[in-house]
Amino acid sequence: MDRRAFLHSGVAVAGVALAGCGSDAPMGTLATYVSDRPGDIGDFDSCVVSVDEIRVLPTAAATETEDHEGDELTFSVGGVTLDLVDLTGEAAALADTVELQTGEYVYLKLGVSAVEASLSDGGTAMVSTPGNAHLKFPHPFEIRADETTRFTADFTPVAQGETGRYVLSPVAEETTVRYES
Repeated sequence: MDRRAFLHSGVAVAGVALAGCGSDAPMGTLATYVSDRPGDIGDFDSCVVSVDEIRVLPTAAATETEDHEGDELTFSVGGVTLDLVDLTGEAAALADTVELQTGEYVYLKLGVSAVEASLSDGGTAMVSTPGNAHLKFPHPFEIRADETTRFTADFTPVAQGETGRYVLSPVAEETTVRYES
């Protein structure tokens, strides 16, 4: 990245950060829901996921590089636990709501701090996220003034062969965004 692009991205990030500080900045609500597409979840009697963090990336802070961690807005969720077995099909559970400045956002990430799972056959399963990282949902969305953006992050455990190990995988085609007044 050349110096001009670097300075431009720094100004954009600072503008996004400072824009939320003023009391006159228009705000909207992000309601993050979790759902589970049917798949290998059928192997489980329970698959309890603890969500501890939500991260979003404002479009103004996006750069051409893959690593935006310093530019993400991070919100602590406070250890919400959700059983994915109960969230198959159209079912979804609210993870948290946060107030955000109006504008466009590139993606949402969920921080999963723990997974406790038991298989239908009575065994236990090792369930993790890819690379033990946040689950990333690269689904652009908008925060609108005085509205609620309902972002439903859909993911499912995927069996890793016959090892008893599963990886939580985002399901892009089942992730949805709706706008409610």
